[in-house]
Amino acid sequence: MAKAIFPGSFDPPTFGHLNIIERARAIFEEIHVVIAVNRNKKALFLPEERFVLLENLAARWDNISVHIHDGLIADYAAKTGIDILIRGIRNIEDFMYEFDISVINKALYPKIETIFIPTEQRFFVLNSSSIKEVAAFGGDTSSMAPPIVVEALKKKFLPGGNP
Repeated sequence: MAKAIFPGSFDPPTFGHLNIIERARAIFEEIHVVIAVNRNKKALFLPEERFVLLENLAARWDNISVHIHDGLIADYAAKTGIDILIRGIRNIEDFMYEFDISVINKALYPKIETIFIPTEQRFFVLNSSSIKEVAAFGGDTSSMAPPIVVEALKKKFLPGGNP
């Protein structure tokens, strides 16, 4: 069995992310969940906050480690010698976007291969942007994200929070 990287912004982590991690961990010996810092995106949570959330969520699995990387994922893969990327996809739009990114990653690091894992049907509509929007209006996100994420979202959107 090989090692793999599951990169993403995880802003915030969702049940969909955890589903992909749980399914992939049965396939791969070790998975690096990599919080990719994207300077072009305005994140709700700092990378260090996402790290703490994911560390807590992944603590139950012995073959998952969480990392923060500020740079190209292809560079992280080359640096660690891990040449498999896992990408979760919900629909054809996700696939088209992720396919293009996989071609770019292959050009940057020719050893890399991207494995697409379709999200389970019950997670098709979950995405971090929607969860943040629901939370911003005081909506219930408990069916979308784990309790520690729901609590972190509530704190962000309380008066005096930082959004």
